[in-house]
Amino acid sequence: MIKINDNFEKLPGSYLFSEINKRIQQYQTEHPDADIIRMGIGDVTRPLPPAVIAAMHSAVDELADAKTLKGYGPEQGYAFLRELIATHDFAPHGVNLDPDEIFVGDGAKSDTANIVDLFSPDVKVAVTDPVYPVYVDSNVLAGRAGELLPDGRWSRLVYLPCNRENNFVPDLPEEPVDLIYLCYPNNPTGTTLTRDELKRFVDYALEHQAIILFDAAYETFITEPEVPHSIYEIQGAKACAIEFRSYSKTAGFTGVRCGYTVVPKQLPGRLNAMWSRRQTTKFNGASYISQRGASAIYTPEGQVQVRQNIDYYLDNAATIRQALTHVGVEHFGGISSPYIWLKTPEAYPDSWAYFDYLLTEKQIVGTPGVGFGQEGEGYFRLSAFGTREATHEAMQRLVK
Repeated sequence: MIKINDNFEKLPGSYLFSEINKRIQQYQTEHPDADIIRMGIGDVTRPLPPAVIAAMHSAVDELADAKTLKGYGPEQGYAFLRELIATHDFAPHGVNLDPDEIFVGDGAKSDTANIVDLFSPDVKVAVTDPVYPVYVDSNVLAGRAGELLPDGRWSRLVYLPCNRENNFVPDLPEEPVDLIYLCYPNNPTGTTLTRDELKRFVDYALEHQAIILFDAAYETFITEPEVPHSIYEIQGAKACAIEFRSYSKTAGFTGVRCGYTVVPKQLPGRLNAMWSRRQTTKFNGASYISQRGASAIYTPEGQVQVRQNIDYYLDNAATIRQALTHVGVEHFGGISSPYIWLKTPEAYPDSWAYFDYLLTEKQIVGTPGVGFGQEGEGYFRLSAFGTREATHEAMQRLVK
């Protein structure tokens, strides 16, 4: 019998969002006329910016002409996009990057999962709790998470609790670790770290020769001046951090698939060259069409249009926060983030019970906090990515 990767057998039977969809489908089958408002999965509802659409149409026209046809592109991404990223996303924040340190891919989810290829199976990994499930699951599949314990945690992972007792600011690891996953603005809690709070982790990584895997997928939503837009704003971070960015929420690219990862040349162990080698082996590059679309984000009109969409979602977040305040529900996030993290009412024994209540009584779908880790039990995530009309309707139902 062929030998398989038995780490797949260690994963729980259902991915969080698959379980959510399963429950929605079951309820919808039993109640076909129910008007369900989905505020769970962070998918966008605003159309792609017109500047992006025009650029992608132009790219399609190029592919329709033998004289301008593009075949395989560079696995690391086209130079035109990498240069725009360095100029527009980092230089304004005082960060100088070589375009060769920027790798365009098909989204932050893929890259945060695939980055584990660069590291030994025996490295020690730290994650915040609650945590975006992909960070954990990708390390389970790589064989470095250990065994699943009765409390839902993994025996070899180091957990950094984030809760209202520590203002959702994780403490530094109490034992030596090699990799530290940080996501800020945070998914799922919607909270942020200040420069001083992030500097503590950079200083720790430099002192202990650790690598920070910094997911900045929601950077565009930052409105607070004390919150850094990139980890590289912190002195020394280029020597200890890899940063992931996404166009999914920035410009509505969830169905287009494009993002990028920054792997500085100052990192130890030739990680920049290793990631380039990994991509040339396992990836043929993001499509020319999607990269042309992404490049249009950096035009003057593209910048205005993207900002309008971001402000639209932040207005939704404000609507959600106002409704929760009105009914006296404690909540966090939603200021520099499209996510609101609320404390479930005491009447519900756990966050899945509150999920079932909202689905069956209010026809509102959110995400149970426990799906993101044990520290998420007793919390619930709402997304501001719906339409304005749906968001207002959902909050009217909630208030009633």
